Amino acid sequence: MLNAATLSPTPRILLLMGVAGSGKTTIGRQAAAALCWPYFEADDFHSAANKDKMARGIPLNDDDRAPWLAALRARMDEVRAAGGSAVFTCSALKEKYRQVLVGGAEAVTVLVYLSGDFATILERVGRRQGHYLKADLVKSQFEALEPPQGALALDVQLPPAEIVRAILAHLARG
Repeated sequence: MLNAATLSPTPRILLLMGVAGSGKTTIGRQAAAALCWPYFEADDFHSAANKDKMARGIPLNDDDRAPWLAALRARMDEVRAAGGSAVFTCSALKEKYRQVLVGGAEAVTVLVYLSGDFATILERVGRRQGHYLKADLVKSQFEALEPPQGALALDVQLPPAEIVRAILAHLARG
């Protein structure tokens, strides 16, 4: 299996994006473990107010997301400034959100889009236990989604190990 030793020493940010329930956390943790890179979960950067809002079934708006995206970008910048590599997850549903996260650092950021259909995602989110984002917000996620151009797009119906292998192979190609 490919790992950090088979990659170029160039620092990288691996950004996994997609709607809630697309598997960002599962894939992110597995990829980070395979690469021996730190892992940063976007949910950990949300304010308590954002989490409460989503738990009440209220979609976040751009104003709610702005400080969250800024906090994620600040951590990405810290990793880059230290010459490191890391795996980040973030829904990054809109192009303008991705610009906040990646803008100016495209050369060292690899964007992976975990793509799934509405029925699959709704079923996945409905099975989750203990997560603040409930199934009634899946529709708003798809409404906000602007699929990225130029990202490595992988179908969420693939087994997680296969998705991780595809990501590692993509990273190895440069």
